[in-house]
Amino acid sequence: MPPRQIDGSRIRAVRRGRDLSQQQLGNMVGVSGPAVSRWENGQDFPKGEKLPAIAKALHTPLDDLFPHDGPPDLQLLRCDAGLSHAQAAEVINASLAPLGNAESGRRRLSDAYVKPLAKAYGVTEDELLAAQDRSFGVQVPSGGGQASGPRTIEEKINFLLQHGYVGQEAPSDEEIARAVNEHAGTAIVTVGDIVALRTGATTGASDAVRAGLAHALQVEPALFQDDAELGPEARQLLEAFRFIASIHRGQILGLAARGNSTGLSEKMMATIGDLVGELKHKLPDVPGGE
Repeated sequence: MPPRQIDGSRIRAVRRGRDLSQQQLGNMVGVSGPAVSRWENGQDFPKGEKLPAIAKALHTPLDDLFPHDGPPDLQLLRCDAGLSHAQAAEVINASLAPLGNAESGRRRLSDAYVKPLAKAYGVTEDELLAAQDRSFGVQVPSGGGQASGPRTIEEKINFLLQHGYVGQEAPSDEEIARAVNEHAGTAIVTVGDIVALRTGATTGASDAVRAGLAHALQVEPALFQDDAELGPEARQLLEAFRFIASIHRGQILGLAARGNSTGLSEKMMATIGDLVGELKHKLPDVPGGE
């Protein structure tokens, strides 16, 4: 079923109000009259990419005729652009697999596909990436923006350097390069390579380099795989880094010994304590830690 809500009786009522026969509507959107009849009787649904054409033929706003809940995912963007899987695949000169995998949350789109698809769908690249995150179950505000968690190698390195070393000095590029090479057992990166990854000048890395980065920054190797959506444990770990770092910087008020006068309840304080205790073994050593 398409990602929009389809009410066959609503299609029938609007069609009759426009004084169109089922065959006439079918001709306008490229289907048969019996196909329209099946839609109106609830025996079948029009393909998602047909909905914009139906709304246009009936002179009715798409969202009014076929409403949907929440911001769009990749499938909704494609369908609202009036493109089938095959037509969208032609845009990126690829098979159906990349689109199918991305829309079903199995494998993300190659970076090379983002710009042409965004243009074809009539959205910005950020909006397309936000829709892709939603296809993978990541909640992103309707205006796009950063997903809940870093996505690229550059974002992951900088996130971990910023949030993962509470009360400690984060490793330098030289230290990261040395740790990566030690993990690999041979010299596979230079300091310049690490700088290029950290600044986004280089966007790809071999599996050995990814594993070495995970070792150097004390996280699970899966975190550095581009095509793997972050699991709940990895996302929890990243949020714990961010949360504990914000406490350390004083951005979360009411936790100091002066009396918690800013509104955090005893229950919330206990929850925070439990969270820190549960995640302590996953975090880099912090002052006072075991």
